[in-house]
Amino acid sequence: MVKDSFQVPPRPDIMLLDLNLPKKDGREVLEEVKSDDKLKNIPIVVLTTSKADEDILKSYNLHANAYITKPVDFDQFLDVVRSIENFWLEIVKLPSK
Repeated sequence: MVKDSFQVPPRPDIMLLDLNLPKKDGREVLEEVKSDDKLKNIPIVVLTTSKADEDILKSYNLHANAYITKPVDFDQFLDVVRSIENFWLEIVKLPSK
């Protein structure tokens, strides 16, 4: 018996999303994920370079769970990622898959 080479990937506990993606706008991705009944409960943290009010408002209007501007300094960036991990995976109670 030949096993199917394509398997369903595991469902993530959280998604970090940049608005500036190479092929598809991050806002489109956010809208698609939040409109999918199987995915909409996954918390999405927008982690991007934009500080523009319109990007922040649009992200929250598309149901982003948080909006964070990426620090330029690498060590500060790591601190932010660790804080996100701690908050969303240790402190917050998420629905079961």
